[in-house]
Amino acid sequence: MNDMNNTWQFSRIPNIEESNFNKVLERFYSLGVAGLTRENIQNSLDGRLAEADQPVAVKIELGTVNREAIPGLDSIVHRINSLEGRNGYTKETISHMKASMLEENVRYISFEDSNTKGLSGAKYGQSNSKEHTWGIYAYNKGVHFEEKDESFEASRGGSHGIGKIASNAASDIHMMYFANCDAHGEQHLGGTIQLIEHTLGDSYYRSTGYFAKLKDEKFMPFENRFHQVFEKKTRGLKIVIPFLRENFYNKDEVIRAVCDSFFVSIIEKKLVVHVNDLVIDHNTIDSIVLNPKYYIQEVEMMKKVFTPLYVDTYKNMQPRVIEVANQTNNFKFNLYFNYDERIPKGRMGIIRTIGMKIEDFTVKNNSTKPFNAVLIGGIEEDSYLKSLENESHTKISSDDIKDPQLMKHARRFINNLTKEIVKVIEEEIRKSNPVDGKINTGDLLYTMELDFKDNLSQTFAATKIKNGKSIVRNDAGEKTDAEESKVKRRKKEKTAAVNPADTGVRRKGKARKKGETENATENQKDEYKISPTRVERLLMQNQEVIRLNLTSDPVVAKAESCQIKFNIVDGMGKEYLNEFNMQENYSTVIDTNSGKECEISSGFIKNVSIKDGLVSLRLALHPAYNRSLKFIYYVEV
Repeated sequence: MNDMNNTWQFSRIPNIEESNFNKVLERFYSLGVAGLTRENIQNSLDGRLAEADQPVAVKIELGTVNREAIPGLDSIVHRINSLEGRNGYTKETISHMKASMLEENVRYISFEDSNTKGLSGAKYGQSNSKEHTWGIYAYNKGVHFEEKDESFEASRGGSHGIGKIASNAASDIHMMYFANCDAHGEQHLGGTIQLIEHTLGDSYYRSTGYFAKLKDEKFMPFENRFHQVFEKKTRGLKIVIPFLRENFYNKDEVIRAVCDSFFVSIIEKKLVVHVNDLVIDHNTIDSIVLNPKYYIQEVEMMKKVFTPLYVDTYKNMQPRVIEVANQTNNFKFNLYFNYDERIPKGRMGIIRTIGMKIEDFTVKNNSTKPFNAVLIGGIEEDSYLKSLENESHTKISSDDIKDPQLMKHARRFINNLTKEIVKVIEEEIRKSNPVDGKINTGDLLYTMELDFKDNLSQTFAATKIKNGKSIVRNDAGEKTDAEESKVKRRKKEKTAAVNPADTGVRRKGKARKKGETENATENQKDEYKISPTRVERLLMQNQEVIRLNLTSDPVVAKAESCQIKFNIVDGMGKEYLNEFNMQENYSTVIDTNSGKECEISSGFIKNVSIKDGLVSLRLALHPAYNRSLKFIYYVEV
């Protein structure tokens, strides 16, 4: 059981049964430096002093240290050199570990907290006492220390007891240290490393090693007299991860991770974070989220990261109370909600009372609605959300709940949460897009009847015969007569409708007026209907952006300019000709291809350039513009 230099301890086992690395390592590694940052700051917030009136402070430092300063490294080098891979993955991992541990200047990241409790009972080592949190944190896997104060425990972020391994996963050799200073000022250093079950000499050993000394068959910590990178002289805990993976060594990514997960804690003055020389607190968070170095600033482009929107929503929107039931309990949440037509992806940040975001919640069937929201409950709500979290605290789900009844309750809660948010979304859409007119639906049933008959006839196979009629066979082999002339006449009677299968530009040549010769119409322009799949349209607060792709028709694409017409189309696909007045709806139209202003008439936008087969316009809206209208677009060249 004793390690060769008495610094890293691995327990002996009778033989090797498991030849793989801990699978949790891979899961936390996939979360990147954002997951690492989130896990360690959450641990610091969990360890906050209940009586302190100061925010928890976390100092994150990225740097390098000489390998000789790393405690007990020679012992670990000897262990890693003894590892034998038994499959492709373990062989590759061991080879990478062997190469990494030879570096002279070693990358590291550290997380040092203050205004926190630190760990108690370190001098007792592996005591197995619930009062000694050092022993639980240092030597027990999958054990979560629980607070006596139930409300304090409910608000804590951790519960799965596997958070330390996030730090192991961030190291090329799966190594991490923790320096502790307790309430009495006593300073100790511990650590863990995750290898595989292995052979050393004539003995077999477990995969997990502990930086500790052995005394009376118990693990005991070292008093902290090590290099300053590993020092912790004020009350609290310091995590140090040497051999930091190269792709984790990213200061900007750490800064973003802090803001993404803890913006509420920071705004509410519960947390201050230092990342090297940058301070993130309630005074500076706005300048960080509004800095293009860290975040995309164009609202229209915020499709994956929503932190600037969350910060704006939380700070500027008044909360409304919503109730969500899970069959046995009703939970009340504060919902901060912002409706903005510029937002391309609607998400709701679900926040724990410690101020940590659990996830960007996607509201079913409403992921592209233009809203942003923040949801926060109280202690009871927090406790329930905690029971729904996955092990990395990044999602609420019923998937990991074993009890069938509790799983059913969880599903009901998530479904009801979705329903309540949908109500708010629909209410805001109605407020922002009031109906300002009526559409005559007198011919609606007639149009639907014709559509039904045409769709029905298309389900049969038609065979033309000499007299111009057709014979239609159904699946049973019976015959019915259908005259092509009737079909054609019905199609002419129907109004123009959107054709979803239309994938390009369709020519609709202009008819000559009575008495005109063919030569008289040679100078008239040809009209082309644009398929909806070739149109990109973006509505913003006071302007609209339209982009037409004309590349599918070589004649249109080669033209240098055109004029554009809009026809209104209703929900059934019926087109209303010449009912949309351009001048009444748009104050100016800018051709973004040329940068010039286009001429607006009642029926057309004129002098629009075509560049590489594309039309691009920015239209300034009149205040009375009806944002709910849908259009069919035509170009004339």
